[in-house]
Amino acid sequence: MAAGRHVPRKRFGQHFLHDARIIERIVAAIDPQAGERVVEIGPGLGALTWPLLARHGELDVIEIDRDAMATLEATRPAQGQLRIHGGDVLKFDFAALRGTADQRLLRVVGNLPYNISTPLLFRLIEARAHIADMHFMLQKEVVERMAAGPGEQAYGRLSVMLAPWVSVEPLFDIGPGAFRPPPRVQSTYVRLRPLIKPPFALDDLQAYARIVTAAFGQRRKTLRNALKPLLTERETAAAGIDPSLRAEVIAPREFALLARALAAKER
Repeated sequence: MAAGRHVPRKRFGQHFLHDARIIERIVAAIDPQAGERVVEIGPGLGALTWPLLARHGELDVIEIDRDAMATLEATRPAQGQLRIHGGDVLKFDFAALRGTADQRLLRVVGNLPYNISTPLLFRLIEARAHIADMHFMLQKEVVERMAAGPGEQAYGRLSVMLAPWVSVEPLFDIGPGAFRPPPRVQSTYVRLRPLIKPPFALDDLQAYARIVTAAFGQRRKTLRNALKPLLTERETAAAGIDPSLRAEVIAPREFALLARALAAKER
């Protein structure tokens, strides 16, 4: 199938990047260096793939769309080493891609399908020991929630659940016109750097997730009421957190204290 005739598929969340200025800016932000191993998620028709390959000379790509894979194969340049991995990125084994003999951490990039962006982020967090950094195109609203701090309007469950594992650096916004077909939302290019260890003590990840989910499940309620199924008002206060506060002003490290209290209670 010729590149110009490929029809973007809604079920794959495909919006193909075509703006040359934006592509140049993305490649500059990634700034691949000799010897690094770069992995692109969702290369589509190669808008970012070919400039990255020309700049770096070596690239792994993960693509679920067989027609897009065929297009990549048909249009790949003679120069450069391109390795195409077909399949669902949500099931992809990044540890195996790195391999036991390859000491290079992966640099993961891509224009992520917005319909799977959140589960994919957490899938990559699970593989963080194998990843140096990530550069992604995401819905602007999602990046705002990822990067928000306590007290900010966008601060919420996603902000707190990412805080132990990655640093979030929004780089620049991208309008709908840079894509074909144009999405109905603004996009933001973002850099994520994995934190191998949380920046605060986190003893029980499951308890942390339960506390955060309960606190933001009814975010207009105070912790006294939102956490009632998990912790009493006295237990919340004993953890050093004011029960009269709402989740939106509680820092991630304070959620970790509440999680510790929950885990201790259930032991």
